[in-house]
Amino acid sequence: MQDRLRTGIDVLDRKLDGGIPAGSIVVLNANPASQAELFLYELTATRGTLYLSLDRSEQAIRDSLSNSPTNTGEPTVRHVSGEAPLDNASKLVSALPETSNLIIDPLNVLEEQEPPSRFRSFMNDLQNHIFNTGSLAVLHCLDGRSVPPLRDTTEHFADVIFNMDTRIQGDEVENQLAIPKFRGGRAPTNVIKLNLVEEVSIDTSRDIA
Repeated sequence: MQDRLRTGIDVLDRKLDGGIPAGSIVVLNANPASQAELFLYELTATRGTLYLSLDRSEQAIRDSLSNSPTNTGEPTVRHVSGEAPLDNASKLVSALPETSNLIIDPLNVLEEQEPPSRFRSFMNDLQNHIFNTGSLAVLHCLDGRSVPPLRDTTEHFADVIFNMDTRIQGDEVENQLAIPKFRGGRAPTNVIKLNLVEEVSIDTSRDIA
């Protein structure tokens, strides 16, 4: 079996036959108003992580990690700013060591850069580096009121897609995870209910044996 890298969410890793194949690009589509960042924070506890923030400052990310109720690691956090975010992100990605995590949060900023060919070039370079180092890239894609036109390109490059859907059901907030794309293995065919409170876990309370 191809080497698998754990997500840190034990029940999800079991459903994915041990985790996500090494060398994969993962897209996490989620509403900005969701608790999807807990997923990113918990991933940092699995192995060395480079966390690229395109919106919030380095200090804001570090504060969020230190105040997170879930178990986290000590990632290298970099705020990608300036007028050439694609170039700046590329330089940081090129130095990613073997068997590491890369988190880009959110990818939307890079998807909006012109011309589109520069973003495609970035994604090709990213794909090659992640594969060659046996690493795992998680691209946090905000799926809110405005979605960049290059989102289809992002999802085409992705090896795995996690679609997180957050809904208010009565007096409860319900989070569901669907995995419509999974290269290199079998993915769960059913929607997975997540608890996003103190840590990311799978809600099995309503499962029928």
